[in-house]
Amino acid sequence: MKISYNWLKQFIKIDWKSEDTAALLTDLGLEVEVVDAYQSVKGGLEGIVVGHVLTCASHPNADRLKVTTVDVGEGTPLQIVCGASNVAVGQKVPVATIGAVLYDADGNAFTIKKGKIRDVESHGMICAEDEIGLGTSHDGIMVLKNDLKPGTSVAKVFKIENDEIFEIGLTPNRADAMSHLGVARDLRAGMLQKGTQVELITPSVSTFRVDKRVLKIDVDVKDNKLAPRYCGVTISGITVKPSPEWLQNRLKSIGLNPKNNVVDVTNYVLHELGQPLHAFDAAKITGKVQVKTLPAGTKFTTLDDIERSLHEEDLMICDDKGPMCIAGVFGGKNSGVTETTNTIFLESAYFNPVSIRKTAKRHGLSTDASFRFERGIDPTITEYALKRAALLIQEVAGGEITSDVIDVYPKKLEDFPVFLNFAKAAKLIGQELPKETIKKILASLDIKVNSVTDAGLGLTIPAYRVDVQREIDVIEEILRVYGYNNINFTKKINATVFNAPRTEDYKLQNIVAGQLNAVGFHEMMANSLTTPDYVDLSDQLLANQNVAMLNPLSSELSVMRQSLLFSGLEAVSYNINRKNADLKLFEFGKTYHKLPGGNDERKHLTLFVSGNRATQNWTNTPKASDFFLFKGYVNLILSRLGIEKTQTQPLVSDVFAEGLAIAVGPTVLVEFGTVKKAVLKHFDIKQEVLFADFNWDQVLKIVSNKIKFTDIPKYPEVRRDLALLVDQAVSFESIYKIARQSEKSLLKDISLFDVYEGNNLPEGKKSYAVGFVIQDHTKTLTDEQVEKVMGKLQQNFEKELGAVLR
Repeated sequence: MKISYNWLKQFIKIDWKSEDTAALLTDLGLEVEVVDAYQSVKGGLEGIVVGHVLTCASHPNADRLKVTTVDVGEGTPLQIVCGASNVAVGQKVPVATIGAVLYDADGNAFTIKKGKIRDVESHGMICAEDEIGLGTSHDGIMVLKNDLKPGTSVAKVFKIENDEIFEIGLTPNRADAMSHLGVARDLRAGMLQKGTQVELITPSVSTFRVDKRVLKIDVDVKDNKLAPRYCGVTISGITVKPSPEWLQNRLKSIGLNPKNNVVDVTNYVLHELGQPLHAFDAAKITGKVQVKTLPAGTKFTTLDDIERSLHEEDLMICDDKGPMCIAGVFGGKNSGVTETTNTIFLESAYFNPVSIRKTAKRHGLSTDASFRFERGIDPTITEYALKRAALLIQEVAGGEITSDVIDVYPKKLEDFPVFLNFAKAAKLIGQELPKETIKKILASLDIKVNSVTDAGLGLTIPAYRVDVQREIDVIEEILRVYGYNNINFTKKINATVFNAPRTEDYKLQNIVAGQLNAVGFHEMMANSLTTPDYVDLSDQLLANQNVAMLNPLSSELSVMRQSLLFSGLEAVSYNINRKNADLKLFEFGKTYHKLPGGNDERKHLTLFVSGNRATQNWTNTPKASDFFLFKGYVNLILSRLGIEKTQTQPLVSDVFAEGLAIAVGPTVLVEFGTVKKAVLKHFDIKQEVLFADFNWDQVLKIVSNKIKFTDIPKYPEVRRDLALLVDQAVSFESIYKIARQSEKSLLKDISLFDVYEGNNLPEGKKSYAVGFVIQDHTKTLTDEQVEKVMGKLQQNFEKELGAVLR
């Protein structure tokens, strides 16, 4: 938000340097991000003076040039070569002297230097109005009034305005400060706290009066909840034309382009008082003004010449023929003020903030008016702002007030009652402030003290402070005006130790993130917004489940993602294209689905592995990451979370070339495998990518909170190996489960260290070399005990799997 310092000084008399004012505003919570100099004419016409043309003769070497001598008040006249056809003896003209900086139409600077033009010296430049920013004409030099004294600064002649503009990073809750009046209110409070007594000066509307009651336009507000207050008045006999220079300068200083005197006044009052207004061409209004909603699908063309389809909850300003304006958001094409307008209906209203916000979002519109309405404006100044604007329009456009002010305000919006407890304020602030100081601060903020007790104050908060409705809000107001920097620091630090269970989401995320980081993974965070085209890459994703954005930044970021796979592959592709092909990435994120019962969010943990296991160097030959290494990473996470008794099952999926799913009972916890080449091709990835998708919501439900530990064994372990000939269809997992069921107490570890398929084996067979570790924590095992365990294992393998020892 831009605030003009000169404009601000109209509300509050202050002679501080802009840096000091900016510092105070920042301390008050209105953070001034930058202070920029502004000049109504770029360069401020510095170095440009009034000159008196003494002589004017033809150039000896050019037919279209003139050689002049010009008195610029320095005693010795300057010789200046001029190409304008209208230059003549006796004229008073603007002269850019040597060293003056001028700006072209694009804002590029050029410096006037001494030079020769066709062998004749020239010591300056006689200027046209467009060359010094005082107009657009370039037909000839600019001729000034004849009574001006040579050497007078042209800046003084045209009253160039120099200003300083505060760029304030306004927080969304401070709707009351979205105007010069609002900022001045805060500045006054801060200055009073610093001991500087100042008065807030508001524009007077005491001269407002009805000239003739000849044009009354009735107003019918159909829904007082959507439009609690609506004011209007007619002004006749106006002349629509460019605004006077002072008004244009005010708007330009805060980055607005002047349109015409009527529209400029509405914008001026908007930024002056924070009250949006709208001017309708009264001649285009049929019957009465109606404030109401219209049936869904009603077509309406706005000022930007776009036909919009209205929602049934959009509040509209209509006449007997139909809609004229989207209330509080945007005007209509056929009801606005034009150059031929001579009578207007001027509107000032307070609209329901929620209604305006929803309408603006539905139509993708954000205007200065909606920006304020949707945050909550001051309902008490609606009529005052209307009168202020009407008087300004009369000043700059002429005309007469031709109706009484219509003010439809059936139920007054009340101020907010709050009780402030002194003890609570002292506890939250960190020190006890004098009661008189508190009352003084509240008074400077227009907060009324209705009652005083030993315990606290009964207060009434003005309706325009929509962000101050609770006791804690009042305490914050006291603190920011008193000054955060004025609160004493203590050497004591108070802290509360929160005993949260180990299974809290953020704790488990930190545990898993640390585990993955320890084995070389890097965490990534992808955008939750994505393209709707990704649903075409998998049958598991449905287009009708896309959660679409109301106002997308682009078609590539128009829906919420249904899968973390594709945003992860974007990151993989991005890295590979930048010669970073060995990747281990993980992401905690959410997917979003539109279901019949409402929108649904699901949390996931995803892993991506591609390229070599480790960076190649002189001691490390490159070895690609493979499925089994990746499976180890997946199992590592489950083991770290204490999840046991899982079942592994084959996975059929249109995104995996080969994959597995790990479940506990009927609940699938994770799906992982090698991404299909057809999917990778869409992202221009030519190397293998391994992907795992943990259903984190389900993981949280079954994660174990128990920590298991055992003593370091005192007695040795024994290892025995078996070479088992089994059918091709038999998996190592089958052998693992049978072994675990056969011996639960002494069998400590089972490992597969070789698989052989090929020559010298019967058709349809393969050989597994499996190692078994046997140990008793209470004693040393005898050979008989070991043989008994191995015999039992062998017998069960033969019975269950048809295994034969090789």
